[in-house]
Amino acid sequence: MDSIWTRSEKLPKFPQLQGDIKTDVLIVGGGMAGILCAYFLQKQGIDYILVEGRTICSGVTKNTTAKITSQHGLIYHKLVKDIGIEKTLMYLQANQEALQTYEELCQNIECNFETKPSYVYSLDDPWKIVQELGALDDIGFEAEFRKAEELPFKTAGAVCFEHQAQFHPLKFIASIVKDLHIYEQTFVKELKEKIAVTNQGNIEFQKIIFTTHFPIDNKHGMYFMKMYQHRSYVIALKNVQMLEGMYVDERDKGLSFRNYGEYILLGGGSHRTGKKGGNWSELRDFADKYYPKSKEIAFWATQDCMTLDRIPYIGQYSMSRKNYYVATGFNKWGMTSSMIAAKILTDLIMEKENSYTEVFNPSRSMLKPQLFINIGESTMNLLTFGKKRCPHLGCALEWNEVEKSWDCPCHGSRFDENGGVIDNPATGDLEIE
Repeated sequence: MDSIWTRSEKLPKFPQLQGDIKTDVLIVGGGMAGILCAYFLQKQGIDYILVEGRTICSGVTKNTTAKITSQHGLIYHKLVKDIGIEKTLMYLQANQEALQTYEELCQNIECNFETKPSYVYSLDDPWKIVQELGALDDIGFEAEFRKAEELPFKTAGAVCFEHQAQFHPLKFIASIVKDLHIYEQTFVKELKEKIAVTNQGNIEFQKIIFTTHFPIDNKHGMYFMKMYQHRSYVIALKNVQMLEGMYVDERDKGLSFRNYGEYILLGGGSHRTGKKGGNWSELRDFADKYYPKSKEIAFWATQDCMTLDRIPYIGQYSMSRKNYYVATGFNKWGMTSSMIAAKILTDLIMEKENSYTEVFNPSRSMLKPQLFINIGESTMNLLTFGKKRCPHLGCALEWNEVEKSWDCPCHGSRFDENGGVIDNPATGDLEIE
């Protein structure tokens, strides 16, 4: 179950930490967000180290569909309603600037970077398209109605953003990561006052950035209440008609499409972690119907942290932890959000003002309906008897027959059939009797 990215690119290796060390800034987590933080801090001459519990990009980054876009579903009419025109425009501008930064960096990197139009389509509700276009017009962004005719099925129309992008994420990382200060196989198992404890030694720091996908510090920020995790699936197909654009359904459980070389990457089958969903079976059924001559050449799955208001949490970890910072809750749009996070967090580390900090502030009000759904899910689960319990906060685990893993419906931790931790927030293995 390797992604098409891991099949075509080998990343450089980094040493394991040996003994105690000091640094001004410690970055915990070696995915795209953490590596970009390290890259920009190094450009500014800031003393830092990055530690990764396994190997860099061995988590979610290697399983992305690698779209770089400001178009994150039909969200802009919802954002205008929830946070107003000014902040919605700031959210859009932050993503557009992230896209531009990738484009500038990729000019000198061979990573299959391509500018593409991006489309969000609706199968049967043209009013949703009209609403979104109206909101985008209100904030002054040019988007267009399109019919999405190159998809193999009929739609009610789509919102099109021109000049978005896609790339090969691991080729990009292989280029920028070579001279960065990274330790692999260095797992942070405990945090003390300005000290991170690992099996190989202690790391003394002044400031710390968590880019661990789901934050691992439960004492502050209440992230286990204001996020949940979602799994989705991808298959790579050849012998199919190529697409000129990138596509995603406006429904949470819809399909996504993009090309990579001679392949189409078909995504979908999604569900909340620990619940049942369509997984690869749904995608293969679709391919059999709409791409009968296609051949599957790779399949993989990924997991995403979902926030309560569809805006990532980027900034100070909590109001009580001044020198703790976090980037999480990318809502399935990790590539663009990783760049936003790196730029905001670099400015915060340097004590520079960043105009987007307020929009992504992790301590913003989270009195949203999803908060009470999350609390209800956790409460009901904790009252369940007779099942294996997650070492994170004690929720009952569900056996995932498709992926052969123990999954937590509360907060999304996952463990292999032998109990080894796969996905956080759990920081330790599951005891299998």
